[in-house]
Amino acid sequence: MYSKEQILTALRQVIDPDLKNDIVTLGMVENLRIEENKVGFQLVLTTPACPLKGKFQKECIEAIHQKVDPNLIVEVEMISRVTSTRKKAVESLSGVKNIIAIASGKGGVGKSTIAANLAVALARTGASTGLLDADIYGPSQVMMFGLNNIRPGVTQLNGRDLIEPVEKYDVKILSIGFFVDPDKALIWRGPMASGALTQLFTDANWGVLDYLVIDMPPGTGDIHLTLVQQLAITGVAVVTTPQEVALADARKALDMYTQEKINVPILGIIENMSYFTPAELPNNKYYIFGKEGGRRFSERYKVPLLGKIPLVQSICESSDKGNPIALDVDSPEGKAFDLLAANIARAVAIRNDHLPPTHIVEIFGD
Repeated sequence: MYSKEQILTALRQVIDPDLKNDIVTLGMVENLRIEENKVGFQLVLTTPACPLKGKFQKECIEAIHQKVDPNLIVEVEMISRVTSTRKKAVESLSGVKNIIAIASGKGGVGKSTIAANLAVALARTGASTGLLDADIYGPSQVMMFGLNNIRPGVTQLNGRDLIEPVEKYDVKILSIGFFVDPDKALIWRGPMASGALTQLFTDANWGVLDYLVIDMPPGTGDIHLTLVQQLAITGVAVVTTPQEVALADARKALDMYTQEKINVPILGIIENMSYFTPAELPNNKYYIFGKEGGRRFSERYKVPLLGKIPLVQSICESSDKGNPIALDVDSPEGKAFDLLAANIARAVAIRNDHLPPTHIVEIFGD
């Protein structure tokens, strides 16, 4: 009969490459049980979207076979427990473990498409996911999820009437687009827009979520300041195209969130419209907006390149039909968003391990 310490000593050989420590020290091994010729335990991942599942499982089995007994049957049950630095949050959305802002320095780079598909891809991993459309003047998530004729309900909680987010594809969704005429322009001054946005997170029943994806408006302005002054945001992912003019605006977005008074961690950059692939020539790539702009940006500003999303007709058509392409798990585009979701989740886990909680901005200059 083997001892638990023998098994744990073997498992200390397995290192998490992101958190730079062994899985035993990190508390990832739980419910260890030993029988005559069998060892079983649960391996707790920091996210259900972890791209290293297979690697961890293989290395655990190999470590026990090498250090203990090559004839032992090893059963590794993979479970997940999403990490958070917001667990003790007392501000709005205190039940949300991680808030991910999807931002861009300019419009037209596909930020809303990225946000919608990222939320779907995260939900497909089993993570409880929400999507807040904070693009007050140009809300598009209602259309992208095919919810044009839907209105959110109201629920009572602790004596308060709260908006109930609409759920589709396992994503909880709220947008100002649910409450306004889609054919009319929103002519609101900054304080009105900020007030409307505030209601979407303070007067809504979001419940407990692993991830809340926020589709930010383009640029840097009132809405962005409202969010950082009222929410402790886990991190920001900046969307750009490879084009130099888009990269110049992405730098401005990066600068805003990294200013000393704001100081929201940057999870990385997402290069959208990386290349064009025509449906009839699926193996061809045409770099319409330039090549490797995202990679150069990533290297220059020392932020991860989280994903490269192609410019293909199916992404646009799926969004127009209210069926985000991330639902098509077998398509190259669906796989690209799966990889993006895994990389975002991984970046969040690293951020939560390496950095202190993000604080809300109490005062922003006069």
